Amino acid sequence: MCSRMVESSLEEGKTSENTTDQGRQHPYFHFSPPINHRSTISGKDWCSFASSSSTSSSVFSNTKAIEDPSDFPDGGHRAWTQVLVAILVHMLAWGYPATFGVYQLYYVDTLRLPSFQVSLIGSTQTFLALATCMFSGRLADAGYVRSAMFFGFVMVVLGTFITSLSVGDGHSNNDKYWLIFSAQGILTGFGLGMCFMPPLSVVNSYFSKKKRSFALGLSATGTGVGSIVFPAIIQQLIPEIGFAWAVRCQAFVALAISVVALALVRPRLKPRRGGPFVDWKAFKERPYALFVGGAALFFYAIFFAFFYINAYARNIVHFETTSSVHLLIIANGMSVLARPLVGCIADRYLGPINTFCIGTCVLSGMFFSWMGVHSRAAMYVFSAFLGLSAGAAQGIYNGAMSSLIKDPRRFGTRCGMINTVVAFTAFGGPPTAGAIIDHDSGKYKWAQVWAGSVMLGACLMFMAVRISISGWKLKAKV
Repeated sequence: MCSRMVESSLEEGKTSENTTDQGRQHPYFHFSPPINHRSTISGKDWCSFASSSSTSSSVFSNTKAIEDPSDFPDGGHRAWTQVLVAILVHMLAWGYPATFGVYQLYYVDTLRLPSFQVSLIGSTQTFLALATCMFSGRLADAGYVRSAMFFGFVMVVLGTFITSLSVGDGHSNNDKYWLIFSAQGILTGFGLGMCFMPPLSVVNSYFSKKKRSFALGLSATGTGVGSIVFPAIIQQLIPEIGFAWAVRCQAFVALAISVVALALVRPRLKPRRGGPFVDWKAFKERPYALFVGGAALFFYAIFFAFFYINAYARNIVHFETTSSVHLLIIANGMSVLARPLVGCIADRYLGPINTFCIGTCVLSGMFFSWMGVHSRAAMYVFSAFLGLSAGAAQGIYNGAMSSLIKDPRRFGTRCGMINTVVAFTAFGGPPTAGAIIDHDSGKYKWAQVWAGSVMLGACLMFMAVRISISGWKLKAKV
């Protein structure tokens, strides 16, 4: 019977409108097995459910699902509230890691820890925040949105408090390093990944492709806001109350964000309980596979600027430590303006993939132009334009990724898979740049060339995604 329904759906291209309440099927849930709403699921039921889910995966990976805008709220109080939740979570999940440059200055200058070892803390945190998305995304698809977010928030707040205790006078430098690495790198990194994907999946389920890029771009503004709030806390409070209590204040801010986000989040789609954590069939789809390659290159280079802009300003342009922190705040502040703007442009005019190609190309040019920055005025101007270009590229990343996923109940799984793959390149990016700088006797020229070249490679990969979808049509909105 299920096979006849599938064949009928593929031939007619739409679901029958004259169905009874008992037989009515949601366009996205048409191939899903019936859910037995009992408190427990027997082994026989679970095996049958997983088998049906596998069949569903096969159908969706080989057919092009058509989105019906009427199936999405596309606005309203509840939908925009979910965007607010995503903004808050972005503040924490990516605003916190984006400010690691401030921590790096303190750890190197005050605690006298080696620069390379310190960079591994930030890289590990970013790696785990991305790698964990495969699990948190699948949990979100399965209906455990609040549970995943709760455990993620607990780990972030706890890890931040432990970090504040790691710099005490009773520890040697070696002990301090490993305590910081465990708390800020590992525990906090896991937590950031667990809380990030679920609200993103919820936002995706509330908006059709007509408004989705804007909604996801608006959600990403939280990254820029968080990247201003968290370094400002550290910078302003360290002289007043010391580093340890400044970090604890960050933990209290994270706790407040967690409470509000958990109170407001409202999942919309029915859970997809069956199926594996990895949808291997997705990699057989050429646009998806090419996008994974481009995203890997994109994240290999993107964090170089945010990790090293402070050090470049201080060591090359001779900024004071406080002034160099201002550059990071400027860059993050300008990114707030760019993120929703590119989402609006993508929805109305260009399409998310086209917009992402342009954004990565511009960002590549910014990395190359960095080689010509040698004065204080030029450094401020460069920071502003770096924030605009990086914010534009990062703001459309989720929208471009979601445009390749036709079934919203698989958004968490497939996005999480991409983020888990790119976690490995994001982990290697800053240490690679640091090794290039050290090999060049502290000069940044070849590191800047490396970053610009890698980002240009990402741009070419995303152009290949576009071509695989629309061919060589110049004016296609993709």
